[in-house]
Amino acid sequence: MNHLPARGRNLTRAISASVLSITLILAANAQTPPPAPTETGATAPATPAARQAVSVRKAVYNLIGENFKPVGAILKGGQYNAADVQKNLTRLVYLSEEAGETFGPNTNIGEPETKAKSDIWTDHADFEKKLKNFQADTIKLAQVSETDKGATEAFKAAAGAVVQDCKACHDTFRAK
Repeated sequence: MNHLPARGRNLTRAISASVLSITLILAANAQTPPPAPTETGATAPATPAARQAVSVRKAVYNLIGENFKPVGAILKGGQYNAADVQKNLTRLVYLSEEAGETFGPNTNIGEPETKAKSDIWTDHADFEKKLKNFQADTIKLAQVSETDKGATEAFKAAAGAVVQDCKACHDTFRAK
């Protein structure tokens, strides 16, 4: 006899079905060879794994943008709330590390799914350098915010460095 109420059994079945589906998808992706790069460096056709990587990448960069908005507002004269700024910067430090992991091989599937230029993969050393600068400057901004606890000149300079890192990467590696 099953001792779970009907709702519990249904939930257990739904979770089991989800786990099974994910396992089957991962197994199928593991057996599918990666697509060959095209002349532009993009892969065609995109695999489900590549599409998933692009979805994760978009989510990470959307979160980076949303968490930087309050800092940008401060740079434009907005209020500095130490608790909110620290929370956003803690997230940004984490997300900056995640960002680098979203540009794996065979994830350059081109427009319309991503604005990532193929140069990310063909000039990966420059991309990595720009990403490392962004990560280091994000950490520095969080450290300055932790010690200064205000919209000081040091905070503004550190935030400006992060803005410049974003711009440098977008100018080189993001399609308009």
